Amino acid sequence: MSRTFQVDLRGVVDLLSQHLYSSPRVYVRELLQNAVDAVTARRVFDPAAPSGIAITVSDGTLEITDAGIGLTEAQVHELLATIGRSSKRDELGFARHEFLGQFGIGLLSAFLVADEVRVVTRSVSGGPAVTWTGRSDGTYAIGPGERAETGTTVTLTARPGAGQWFVPETVRDLTALYGSMLPFAVTVNGGAVSGGGTPWRADDRSAGKRQADLVGYAQETLGFTPFDVLELDVPAAGLTGVAYVLPFPASPAERGGHRVYLKRMLLAESAPSLLPDWAFFARCVVDAGELRPTASREALYDDGQLDSTREALGDQLRGWLVGLARTSPERLNRFLGIHHLGVKALALHDDEMLRLVDQWWPVETNVGRMTLAEFRGRYGLLRYTATIEEFQQLAGVAAAQDLAVINGGYTYDSELVERMRALEPGLTVARLEPSDLTTAFAGLDSVTALAARPFVIAAQRHLDGLGCEVVLREFEPASLPVLYLVDRAAAFAGELRAAKDQVDELWAGVLSAFEKPADDRPQLVLNYRNPLVRRISRLREGDLSALAVEALYGQALLLGHHPIRPAEASLLNRSFLGLLDQAVPSEESR
Repeated sequence: MSRTFQVDLRGVVDLLSQHLYSSPRVYVRELLQNAVDAVTARRVFDPAAPSGIAITVSDGTLEITDAGIGLTEAQVHELLATIGRSSKRDELGFARHEFLGQFGIGLLSAFLVADEVRVVTRSVSGGPAVTWTGRSDGTYAIGPGERAETGTTVTLTARPGAGQWFVPETVRDLTALYGSMLPFAVTVNGGAVSGGGTPWRADDRSAGKRQADLVGYAQETLGFTPFDVLELDVPAAGLTGVAYVLPFPASPAERGGHRVYLKRMLLAESAPSLLPDWAFFARCVVDAGELRPTASREALYDDGQLDSTREALGDQLRGWLVGLARTSPERLNRFLGIHHLGVKALALHDDEMLRLVDQWWPVETNVGRMTLAEFRGRYGLLRYTATIEEFQQLAGVAAAQDLAVINGGYTYDSELVERMRALEPGLTVARLEPSDLTTAFAGLDSVTALAARPFVIAAQRHLDGLGCEVVLREFEPASLPVLYLVDRAAAFAGELRAAKDQVDELWAGVLSAFEKPADDRPQLVLNYRNPLVRRISRLREGDLSALAVEALYGQALLLGHHPIRPAEASLLNRSFLGLLDQAVPSEESR
């Protein structure tokens, strides 16, 4: 034999308060939503029907009255006395897309703040008024009501501990928050809180007044004066609204929230995922008719409709950027100065945005700031460093060898340089390697190289334990005595050695399988054009020569912003103190 579940209403209300709704304040939204649905339902059949909604609140009691379609006694049983049954609601006409409610549980939110809910309603179809009184213990009563006009009045009295939600100022603020854009006149204790519609509504305002209203809304509601305002329209989602371009930088890691209304009723003050991730420079205020809310009506349901809407909004923002490049280059440069990270993120997978970055965004190079298009036009290729540290180490030396280099170490820059092949097939794009520099350095003539060979051998012997190769070359600038060059293979080998030093014998053996020949060692390039290096190379092998070579090694690490390991820190200290000892005469020699 089948049986019917018994429902503990208090338990259901506790479940709603703890797991569905974020705050008891939503009770105002749910009551207002029911009133809006009732008014909307009546105006479907009678467009001239009254549409006002009045809320009065005092002494811990709230009353909301609408001139909507009302309910018969049978409908009261079906809609108010049965938890969770939405099918009857649909049959009564409340499933049309014009209506806000879809879950049949909104009235239960009233029990978050009250132990008793009283509904007096009179149906537009005729018949006497009906009173329904529901209690938080799960009981209810239905009887005759006193109401002459069509519509519904819902009355709540604050239960102990919920009085703060019945303060008139609080109720007014919540009503304005949720319903300020409703097309109906809504009042709280006689004061109007809605009726003006959306700031982007189509009316007879001049273009200047309309723009001023949109900017004023951002200032008043969002707290900033936007860099620009872009009106949005996605008919498939029934969506209209505005995107406000932020006047300050925003972090790509922070998913900005957007103000979303559903059929003019506020759904969420900070809804994520409305725009693509790359569009973190904009904040939207939109009203949608076809997007689905979650059960709590505090967020958007992430489905295919939201995906296509997000893509359409992204296309509109992309079109705004392209139009800005075409019509207002100065404003585009100002925008890029604030939000270049967002544009560059989009350019990683969008050729149109890549063209915009190519033509307009200046990058750092060792020959001055210029756009990628200017660099390519001047040098015929794109040569770059992948990190800021590499650029700091190599930029000056590369410039002295007439090698122009882009600093690709900033966020997205190296990826964008590589992506430029998509715009210009056959373009040479190359990461600057230390070997590119050593190839450009001049070798010593045979006589000089032969004379300096003992010094190079001795210097190599001193530094063998540090894993680098000593090379003697001539290069500009002559003022730079030494250069420490590490290519990617050598950097990998160094990281591998460091990792082996920190693990046990078993894992050290595993890591050894990845080791490569010693040819991958970093190079310590001594500049023979530097007067100090020439003098050091002529020293006879001994303590002073060893200290000088070690000092040059330490100087190269510091100039190149390389990490200093404990062994190298010890070497720096030893060479510094040793050279001081050599330079300062002892007391015996005085």
